[in-house]
Amino acid sequence: MIHSTAIIDPKAKLGNNVSVGPYSIIGPDVEIGDDCVIAPHVVIRGPTIIGRNNKIFQFASVGEDCQDKKYAGEPTRLEIGDNNVIRECVTIHRGTVQDQSLTKIGSDNLLMAYVHVAHDCVVGDHVILANNTTLAGHVHVGDWAILGGFTGVHQFCHIGAHAFTAVNSVVVQDIPPYIMAQGHNAVPRTINSEGLKRRGFSAEQVMRIKRAFKILYRQGLTVAEAIEAMQALDADEIQPLIDFVQSSQRGIIR
Repeated sequence: MIHSTAIIDPKAKLGNNVSVGPYSIIGPDVEIGDDCVIAPHVVIRGPTIIGRNNKIFQFASVGEDCQDKKYAGEPTRLEIGDNNVIRECVTIHRGTVQDQSLTKIGSDNLLMAYVHVAHDCVVGDHVILANNTTLAGHVHVGDWAILGGFTGVHQFCHIGAHAFTAVNSVVVQDIPPYIMAQGHNAVPRTINSEGLKRRGFSAEQVMRIKRAFKILYRQGLTVAEAIEAMQALDADEIQPLIDFVQSSQRGIIR
C-alpha cells in the first residue's frame, strides 16, 4: 500500500490500510488514520492529525507553514476529521499562535480542486468548497455550508450553517445561517431553501426561516430591531440565526 518512491518520515504514524502513492512526502509529527488514501505527489507536513477514511488527491499540500508574515516557526497544528475528500492542488495551512495555533477541518467535507484553506480557519462538517474557493486566515465555515467556485472570503469572516454563495462571490462580512449570498461584494439574495429541504427541514420550518430573512433584510429594521422581531417568532430553527447575528464581530452582509 506504500509505493516504493514515497518518502515517509520514521516519526510519522500511519493507521491500518493506508495507501500512499508515488512520490508523496509525509513528514514527522503527522498522524494518518485508518483507510486513508494518499494519492501521488502529495505533501503532508506536521504537526498534523488526519482521521479515518480520507482521500487526498495528487499535488495537494496539507499542513504546510502558513503565509502569515508574523509566523516565526512556532509548532502550530492542523486537524482533519473523517471521510473528507481533498481534491487536486488543494492547500491547507497550519494555524498561528496569534489565534488558537490550530487550523481545523471537520468530517464529511468536499474540498474541490485548487481550494485554499489558510491559517487558523475552522471548517465544520458536510461543507462543500467548490473549485478555487479561497479562505483567508481565521475564517470559520459552519456545517452544511456550500461556497461556490471562485468564492473569496476575507480574513476573520464567519459563514453560518447551511449558507450558500454563488460563483465568484467576494465575502467581506459575515454570512448568517441559511442565507444565499452573491456578488462582489456579496449581498443577501434569499434563503437556501432547496438545501434546507434536502437536509430534512419541514415546509413550516423553511417558511419561518423565510419570515426571519424578511425581518432581517427586507423591512428596513436596524439589526437590534430585527433581532427583537425574530425572537418573537419563538422558533428553534431561528435561534441559531439570532445567535449568529448577535455574536458577529465583522458585521453581517447587508
